[in-house]
Amino acid sequence: MKEIREYFSAELDIKKSRFLAELFPVLTQEQARSHLKSQKEKYVDATHVVHAFVLGPSGGILGCSDDGEPSGTAGRPVLNVLKGSDVTGAMLTVTRWFGGTLLGTGGLVKAYGDSAKEVISVAQLYEIIIKKTFSVSLPYDLFEKIKRDFPVYEAEVVSEEFGSAVDLIVTVPESRGDEFVKRINDLSSGKVHAVPHENKCD
Repeated sequence: MKEIREYFSAELDIKKSRFLAELFPVLTQEQARSHLKSQKEKYVDATHVVHAFVLGPSGGILGCSDDGEPSGTAGRPVLNVLKGSDVTGAMLTVTRWFGGTLLGTGGLVKAYGDSAKEVISVAQLYEIIIKKTFSVSLPYDLFEKIKRDFPVYEAEVVSEEFGSAVDLIVTVPESRGDEFVKRINDLSSGKVHAVPHENKCD
């Protein structure tokens, strides 16, 4: 899956109707509703403010609305483009100002779909990397030796505590987790173990 981290927009003019497509990063349905409300307040002169959103780690939370356009001609095409781009945590609105020429159902599907594609084409999409978090307690004599290997596994140190040993919390891409654990074990001749980190609540 991919994500966006900032706002993007694109505009098309189709048979005198203006279509403004805008893409927002959103984390929750509440945020999506809030954005939609703001859009409708901002564009009070618009004929329609169509929207679609995709949320959740695997893009399983979906929603869309035609906002008065014939059923299935607006929200669904926008949602299909969002799903097809493999993006999640995103909301796409297409605001239309009617230009006097009816597009017909096929024309509307194409116009809304093309508007969504246009904004996706200018958006910067980032691959979502799922990470695992480990706790590692290192004796001082092994600290530098083992830490030197961290970049090989794209390991990032979240926190360091220096006490009787060096206690680290480290994140590693999920795909590298097993080999990271094995490498720590090998480098320390079995003395040090990377164990899954659990957040403890007081």
